[in-house]
Amino acid sequence: MGKYYYLIAGLPNIELDDSKLTYSLSDFRDELNGNLTTADQRLIDLFFFKFDNKNLIQQLQHPDSEPDPRGNLSYDELTDLITIVREDDKAPQNSLIPPYFTPFLQTYFAGEGQEGKQVISWEDRLASYYYDYAMKSANRFVADWFELNLNINNILTAITCRKFGLDKAGYIVGNNEVAEAIRTSNARDFGLGELDYLPALLRVAEENDLYARERRIDQIKWEWLEENTFFKPFDIESIFAYLLKLELIERWVKLDRNAGKQTFRELVGSMKKGSNHALEEFKRNNKK
Repeated sequence: MGKYYYLIAGLPNIELDDSKLTYSLSDFRDELNGNLTTADQRLIDLFFFKFDNKNLIQQLQHPDSEPDPRGNLSYDELTDLITIVREDDKAPQNSLIPPYFTPFLQTYFAGEGQEGKQVISWEDRLASYYYDYAMKSANRFVADWFELNLNINNILTAITCRKFGLDKAGYIVGNNEVAEAIRTSNARDFGLGELDYLPALLRVAEENDLYARERRIDQIKWEWLEENTFFKPFDIESIFAYLLKLELIERWVKLDRNAGKQTFRELVGSMKKGSNHALEEFKRNNKK
């Protein structure tokens, strides 16, 4: 891993409360191209796999849709990948393809037509593959970041399930120790008392205002990034954290508070009637 003194020193200061951005994810990615070691570039590509995930699902379910340009793979590359795996059940030779795409597609084609019968959506199944892969990163900071996000999503999903009488085991994704504990524990804290951010999450779960709820979740993440890069100001960890912070700010710049609150009220109303579909929508709309 390299040291990036000039690159980091030249970055604009950003805060979670920023109301506008003149520097986007795409801008930052362009600046990083050619300025990182090969190993560090792979970490940046790992972040952008999330857009490839989105594009793959879109390509499977809506083949004529245009992919999000922030993904690593083009429309043609996605089409070729899907065709090869569907017909030959093997992985094409392309270093940009996320390694977990082939096993996911094999599972998808084996269960094609079963979308309405399964509890976990294909989006969540792909997210599970993504998290499992990312948490094996040789970079401890990056692996821990993905595990943090998986844990936050699972804990809040489990609390929502418990609140509305749904079986949480069918909605938890991933295979780490926290996911397994949530699936099997009936304790208020799911037996996760050792997680230092759990008390904050339990308080977040009591918040009914979607805007305030999401804000507090992102504040937890922002503070984690600050704490875990404090002693690595010019390393790839700080560059990765800056990328993540840009994403958080971009999300808030685009978020409409009133629309978000209305959507939340409608979804909760549906959940109270025991709608599994509403829970899936809730999870997809609030996925990080």
